Amino acid sequence: MSYLMKVDELEEKLHNENLVVVDVRFDLQDPDAGRKLYIESHLPNAVYLDLNKDLSGKVKKHGGNHPLPDVDIFSAKLGNIGIDNETTVVIYDAENGMFSARMWWLLYYFGHEKMYLLEGGYNGWLENGKEVTTTIPISRKKNYIPKIRHNEVVDIHGVKEKLSKNESVLIDSRAKERYLGKVEPLYPKAGHIPGAKNYFWKDVLDENGYWKTSKELEKHFQLLNKEEEIIVSCGSGVSACPNIIALKQAGYKNVKLYPGSFSDWISYDENRVEKKEE
Repeated sequence: MSYLMKVDELEEKLHNENLVVVDVRFDLQDPDAGRKLYIESHLPNAVYLDLNKDLSGKVKKHGGNHPLPDVDIFSAKLGNIGIDNETTVVIYDAENGMFSARMWWLLYYFGHEKMYLLEGGYNGWLENGKEVTTTIPISRKKNYIPKIRHNEVVDIHGVKEKLSKNESVLIDSRAKERYLGKVEPLYPKAGHIPGAKNYFWKDVLDENGYWKTSKELEKHFQLLNKEEEIIVSCGSGVSACPNIIALKQAGYKNVKLYPGSFSDWISYDENRVEKKEE
């Protein structure tokens, strides 16, 4: 599975009528920052989608801080920005980040086939001397028909059951210090779901911030059994997505997202958290 598109390749395809470029730059600490950056400048013909408002559903008591969006609402939003089931979608955030991976994964979950991450993101585009604009494009509306891949997600009940029976491996994609509960900038509790193994999502990138090759990713995940089901989590189902893409690229077939992740887990008072390496 190819999940990347190079800057030069996108530049050649920018005016293809069946291609939509989506800007998903975002800042968890400043939710309005991404849209402001988009208004200031973006790739030609790029449309903007917001992590909180577009790539997530309504936050409730349980379900995590970035629950999956409503199927009908998200499908309508895709149609409104010119995406149907045959459209090629290229997604970028500031660099090779978790927000573009979240959008990629959502499209995958909705049954889409042709979606790519822009290698290097917005900054990589600029570094290669490519053109940006302030013009907001007018999208030609289309009809998006979702074909949900229901087997790609596991809810909290499934996570508990599978872990109790040792049926799956649970990954926590957050930084080591958050996994160990040494710092927690976003949530009232610190630590991780008991049994989770730590694979920081940024480790799927090389020292220059670009995606590692399939062989490098296979080496990175070599302690994980390709025959086992792997459930990927993080704080709220966003930074788990680069790990999911990387695992798929490394040849792992049975990889699923726990959308609620740690923020959902701690919303239940009876759930224990762990702070030691596992």
